[in-house]
Amino acid sequence: MHIDPKTCAVFGVDIGKTLFHVVGLDASGAPVQKAKLRRDTILQFFAQADPTLVGMEACPGSQWLARKLRELGHGVRIITAQFVKPYVKSHKNDIIDAEAIAEAATRPTMRFVGIKEAHQVDLQMLHRVRSRLVKGRTNLICQMRSYCLEHDVALRQGAGVFKLDIVRAIDNPENDLTERARIVLRELQEDLLAARVPNL
Repeated sequence: MHIDPKTCAVFGVDIGKTLFHVVGLDASGAPVQKAKLRRDTILQFFAQADPTLVGMEACPGSQWLARKLRELGHGVRIITAQFVKPYVKSHKNDIIDAEAIAEAATRPTMRFVGIKEAHQVDLQMLHRVRSRLVKGRTNLICQMRSYCLEHDVALRQGAGVFKLDIVRAIDNPENDLTERARIVLRELQEDLLAARVPNL
């Protein structure tokens, strides 16, 4: 169903996985339009709207939508959820959230999230993925190190030397590692070798 945008001073958008709830306010802050739009129609709606202010909550997808709306000539403000919460009236639902976002976007003292270009989002993603992989690798090494210590096998600090030492420890029949411990450690070592951390 096609929905024509009305002339509004500000729109608030509550972003969903497939549905977007939009509330438009006039200059006095009164709601003049409430709409529910699918993901494939949200940009059509704003392409037809007069350039105006659009507010949205910071969430997955907000950076993409902000960039697209800015390309259409709209002013865009992204607000963190904690700053939107005080503007939510009565019981929380998607339309009420969208209205609260629109109101929060007009507050002169509100703090907004910066809009990132696509390459900046990619770089942030890489940093977060790498951080998670490094943390996972560190946890795995600590786990393997502690298993070895339970059999009085102490290994050097540092991921690089650990990868060398663990192979020697597993293959050394003179230490106190049990056969079952060696089997488990070999499996964990395979996981460690597979846990490649990409360079940025």
